[in-house]
Amino acid sequence: MHVLLTGGAGFIGQHTLAVLLERGHAVRVMDSLRADVHHGKPWAPPAGVELQIADVRDAAACDRALTGVDAVIHLAAKVGLGVDVQDLPDYASSNDVGAAMLFAAMARACIGRLTLASSMVVYGEGLALCPQHGLVPPAPRLEASLAAGDFEPPCPHCGQRLTAQLVAENTPFDPRNAYASSKVAQEFYAQNWSRVTGGSAAMMRYHNVYGPGMPRDTPYAGVAAIFTSALRRGEAPRVFEDGGQRRDFIHVRDIPAATVDACEQHRAGVAAFNVGSGTPRTVGQMAQALATALAGPAPVVTGGYRLGDVRHITADSRHLREALGWAPRIAFEDGMRELAHAPADLRSLGLS
Repeated sequence: MHVLLTGGAGFIGQHTLAVLLERGHAVRVMDSLRADVHHGKPWAPPAGVELQIADVRDAAACDRALTGVDAVIHLAAKVGLGVDVQDLPDYASSNDVGAAMLFAAMARACIGRLTLASSMVVYGEGLALCPQHGLVPPAPRLEASLAAGDFEPPCPHCGQRLTAQLVAENTPFDPRNAYASSKVAQEFYAQNWSRVTGGSAAMMRYHNVYGPGMPRDTPYAGVAAIFTSALRRGEAPRVFEDGGQRRDFIHVRDIPAATVDACEQHRAGVAAFNVGSGTPRTVGQMAQALATALAGPAPVVTGGYRLGDVRHITADSRHLREALGWAPRIAFEDGMRELAHAPADLRSLGLS
């Protein structure tokens, strides 16, 4: 296939580009090289890969980029959490308008295959089990409770402690920040495009992606980069709350395999796929794994907190495994050792 890969110069994008090339696909990369991501550093694609430096909000640029293309993998987005209200316009413009412009151009070009990078953040806290009320969306955590060291979200009906559950793709959306809201919007725009054009759309809901070259400001697992930086300075990683926050950490080389599998195999209608390891880990466990790998000081659990942070969110990835035959290959311990000792720059990894 001839694939347009938007955001192909980014953290996940460069790994996805490598997988596409390994599988024999022709690739055109479209990336704006936005300053808040690339910080003015030049980027050149591998030999044989065309690069168009352009923004997906530019209709004419989208039309040019889509010429001769069979399928689109849309990774380009403004990342970070966007916790300030003043961030809303940039997320809405970069992500919502950008996706809408790209999908409209795909309709003009009669391109009917889309693979979209979505995120686990669309679920918020997901669902949890109350002994009295069954599966419920956890109630928001109050600042008074957090300050008192009570970090578990309560049942919204009775206030009892909940048991965290794996989230499936039919879990209702509950976006908690600007980035999450923009990902929900992208999914809805993709559904609109699919209904009108008859195209196929695969929504890849990435969970906590980590690996060599990861940026500190990623909404997925940027805390791993922060912990690693502290350990390299000889400092103990500082863990918020009690370290018991559950996440699903998935290595960045497992993400592109799932994404390209979906691009190759999903050919009809709309489907969402959780992309995670399926094995919940805590933030405290991750900090300890990195400290062990770097022979550094043990993590310090601070009890600190950020109001609005999600306590638990972990994936059920059975649909992806069963529908596309995908499975993660990199074990948590191996991935953490690699992350601990890897250079921070993707160019040092031979990806740019």
